[in-house]
Amino acid sequence: METTDRTAEQAMRLDAQLCFALHAASRAFDGVYRVLLREFGLTYPQYLVLLVLWEHGELSVKNLGGKLRLDSGTLSPLLKRLEAAGWVERRRAVDDERSVLVRLTDAGSALRERIFQVRTGIGVAIGMDQTEAEALRAQLVELTKSLDETAAEMSAAAAQ
Repeated sequence: METTDRTAEQAMRLDAQLCFALHAASRAFDGVYRVLLREFGLTYPQYLVLLVLWEHGELSVKNLGGKLRLDSGTLSPLLKRLEAAGWVERRRAVDDERSVLVRLTDAGSALRERIFQVRTGIGVAIGMDQTEAEALRAQLVELTKSLDETAAEMSAAAAQ
């Protein structure tokens, strides 16, 4: 019985939690990105917005939020700051005035080449080779998919 109690106690330690290890890694990433993005006047979430726009071009705020897993209440202030900095512009969709479209400005498009060094800096900071980093990313993608599916199932069960 004592071994079971000790095992349960160890399992409940903060440093034994996978969720906390991911949280701590995310915060550590934020710290490195903060330094690397400082010269561009960008925050990490703003950088993510730019990555999505560089990849997909003009998007609605709703689609952009979906890709970033951010709600409009979080995304709108980010976009406002990016627009004030001259990186993006927002406008109402012609066919649906309720929809706001976001696109890169010429300056935002040109920033892509200058900011590539950030990826190199992160590569150095993580202390993994490319194969290890890609394997970890693939595991995290699968973890996210599994958690999303479980959350949907739990929500559906709770709604019944």
